[in-house]
Amino acid sequence: MGLGKVGMEVGGREAAVPPPLFCPTTIAPGRRHRCRWRIPHTPCSARKRRLSGVLLTSRLSRANFSPAPSTRVTRFRPCIDIHDGRVKQVVGSTLTADGAAVQQTNFETDVPASYFADRYREDRLPGGHVIILGGERAASERAALEALAAFPHGLQFGGGVSADNARHYLDAGASHVIVTSYVFHHGAVDIGRLEQLRRVTGRERLVLDLSCRPHQVDDTVEYFVYTERWTRRTDVRLDATSLQRLAEYCSEFLVHAVDVEGKKCGLDETLVQRLADISPIPVTYAGGVRSVGDLEYVRQAGGGRVDVTVGSALDLFGGTLPYTEAVAWQRLVERAKESV
Repeated sequence: MGLGKVGMEVGGREAAVPPPLFCPTTIAPGRRHRCRWRIPHTPCSARKRRLSGVLLTSRLSRANFSPAPSTRVTRFRPCIDIHDGRVKQVVGSTLTADGAAVQQTNFETDVPASYFADRYREDRLPGGHVIILGGERAASERAALEALAAFPHGLQFGGGVSADNARHYLDAGASHVIVTSYVFHHGAVDIGRLEQLRRVTGRERLVLDLSCRPHQVDDTVEYFVYTERWTRRTDVRLDATSLQRLAEYCSEFLVHAVDVEGKKCGLDETLVQRLADISPIPVTYAGGVRSVGDLEYVRQAGGGRVDVTVGSALDLFGGTLPYTEAVAWQRLVERAKESV
């Protein structure tokens, strides 16, 4: 199965469709709500996506596929989320602060995490992540370590990482470790802990998770970093100044759009564009991606500077986006870049 099944227009000569003012997102089965702020998120209802100069149709080919203006190739980064020792896809914002319970689970399976890692390895998709969400730690860690062993140096690891255990996961096969709550204290960045981590991992093997939510500040919308499984708002804004400072300690950022993550309702286009504009190092966007059109939007809007993660929407995890189409899209991006 390839991109020929997509049948979605995302290009042409028309100007970009203005984003809607409200984003209805599913918060429980059968219930919907509207965002409190007038933020240009993508709506949950299906819509055509237009991007200047690019046409993704049932006959997508190299001839009409223009590479993004960047020296980097946008990458589809797969994921493996583990809770209570099992592979799951959840709505992350419904996790409790300690990760023991989750209110909304999209998918769970007895298939081992190593199966998914092995498939990502076979399909040449490095840079994905395996994350322990919470629950029974020993069982989850066993599953995560098996995944790392199945794809050595091909997956990043996150979930409870600190300066004390980071080296353990790197030695177990993780290419990088992903850290969030450990480097925040009382709503601010703990520089001392960041420096400790950098000494253990080296800057080149550390990823900072700066997952965020939008908040109205005066007449503008600002994104604030959330920690403790997205239950606690910090004082750290996602702006050029903070990212420049944090980039001294890590080689990548991982940013989940908390309000749409796991809901398969479309990505936060404003956040994607902001990350492309202000991040001084590679950054991976996650949240709401549900189609090849969304992957292509990130490629174009991100200018090759923003990578993208897909979870619940993939058919591997019970969604409607064929994993094989996402892989085919990645190969097409790579070939287009090679032809330049």
